[in-house]
Amino acid sequence: MKAEVRGLRAAVRTTLVCFALEDEARAFRQLVAGRAEVSILVTGIGRKNAERAVRSFLQNNSPQRIFTSGFAGGLDPEFQIGAVVFQTADASLAEMLGQHGGRGVVFHCGAHIATNVVEKVALRRTTGADAVEMESAAIHSVCAAQGIPCATVRVISDTATEDLPLDFNQLSNPDQSLNFGKLAWAIAKSPGKIPALLRLQKNTGLAAKRLAEVLARII
Repeated sequence: MKAEVRGLRAAVRTTLVCFALEDEARAFRQLVAGRAEVSILVTGIGRKNAERAVRSFLQNNSPQRIFTSGFAGGLDPEFQIGAVVFQTADASLAEMLGQHGGRGVVFHCGAHIATNVVEKVALRRTTGADAVEMESAAIHSVCAAQGIPCATVRVISDTATEDLPLDFNQLSNPDQSLNFGKLAWAIAKSPGKIPALLRLQKNTGLAAKRLAEVLARII
């Protein structure tokens, strides 16, 4: 997937905030519109897309710090929708995030979307992680190699105790982007899923706004 970059050139020292999807980025983009010190990179879903996009960005840009942001699935039942959670090896970033509403956690960077409670329970047991996402390990690896401070800052969009209404892994293109034709067909076959899909849409919208508020405070 080709990454979309809306930000600054190398002449300005920036904070880069990475999101897998524009839906995750939109609320934050609105809050920081016009702020020259912030760059936003939409990488696409998954480690390969994230690594490719960040490496490409860094060829022509020199950010002071990088945040890998967006949605995360809860693995710890304590975390409710809208909880902002983070992980970083940088002490100053950790202190700042903790002061502005973030909770320090352990993330698992998965190869696919954890869509049901059974899988989430298994991930919690085998990894000890509190939340799951799909891009941050690759971004942290790139940052570590280049000496750039990095933090994962995510918001819980579905809890450890709930199934997603559809298996979105089965509705993806080879590059892991959502195939809207497959989605439409899945909904047509199971119209009873529509209320749950609408709840998910509402929850992710609220979660994105909460994440945007925290990110805007720390940048």
